Amino acid sequence: MSLRYYIFLKDVLMLALTAFGGPQAHVAMMFKLMVEKRRYLTEQELIELNALCQILPGPTSTQTITAIGFRIGGANLAYLTLLIWLAPAAIIMALAGLTIAYLQENNVSLHFLRIIQPMAVGFVAYAAWKISVKVVNTKVAIALMVVSAVLSYFFRSPWVYPLLLIGGGAVTALRFKQHPQEKDKHLNIQWANFILYVGVFILAAALGGATSSLPVRLFENFYRNGSLVFGGGQVLIPLMYTEFVEFKGYLTGDEFLSGFAIVQALPGPVFSVCSFIGNLAMREHGVGGQLLGSLVATVGIFLPGTFLIFFVIRFWEELKKYRVVRASLEGISAVSSGMVVAAAIMLYHPIENTFLNFGIVVATFALLLFTKIPPPLLIVTGLLLGFVL
Repeated sequence: MSLRYYIFLKDVLMLALTAFGGPQAHVAMMFKLMVEKRRYLTEQELIELNALCQILPGPTSTQTITAIGFRIGGANLAYLTLLIWLAPAAIIMALAGLTIAYLQENNVSLHFLRIIQPMAVGFVAYAAWKISVKVVNTKVAIALMVVSAVLSYFFRSPWVYPLLLIGGGAVTALRFKQHPQEKDKHLNIQWANFILYVGVFILAAALGGATSSLPVRLFENFYRNGSLVFGGGQVLIPLMYTEFVEFKGYLTGDEFLSGFAIVQALPGPVFSVCSFIGNLAMREHGVGGQLLGSLVATVGIFLPGTFLIFFVIRFWEELKKYRVVRASLEGISAVSSGMVVAAAIMLYHPIENTFLNFGIVVATFALLLFTKIPPPLLIVTGLLLGFVL
């Protein structure tokens, strides 16, 4: 491996340990380090790669940094990039799951988490506002956001979400003539990674249905969700809550909110919360089972997006010339923002409806909106207040 690759991987590790604040903040740090300082790629190339990853299902910032690795050193460097980027947060979230399970087994109260649980709802509400302001700027987009929010709230089947995303993309794709036309489109598609993606999807579904093995079923659950989430970690939250808390009862609403709050205090991808969910889903199988749960959840949630970015990046330069592709992004983004609005309401339900809890939600939202206090500092403060009070 060349010295340039080692330097690049060191830069990826630095981002994994310092990139707080979600996909938008992650991409901003990529601009500073990988464009302005190292010049691995141009500003326009990074903007286009990030746009591609927003179109695809999966974790946006993870796919973006993986795509950068692919552009620099091919598939092998891209896989190393992915591992280094997600490992720190995934390991910490696995340890968080082990800690909570240990405290519960020893009848230690989790009441010290009571402040950060409503804070987590404030984070989701802020994400809903931020996404909406950025992507919802036409009457059609506003209508799609409202419809998505209502349907996401009242119909909580895991299959409602992908149908809404597909429907939203189809609605705005019909308006493709509003986008400028580009000529000389010649797609040369290499299907290997897409076939691999579909093959694993079908195999996981078949094994999940045929076996009673919880790790296998967990892998299928997370692989399916990773295949169907557009818009990053905030959009993942309502899907995870509906499936693993309300439908399957693998963890309680309070536990879920605690995990989501903790991941807000960590650098790296929000999708690493799945390491925490998979861990607690396997708590009846001991520490080894919990670690296995974290592993299959992490691999399951990140693998689909990895296959898809490897598939699409090879013909992205030609694909983005199609107006239908560009037009569909508006609807997908609007529906995603509606889902996050619904998630903020759903996640408040397991919390006791008191003036204090509602005030914490509002205060967290206001601090994120009107100040520049780093989110990790807010979460750490909430944990400390939980201990003191």
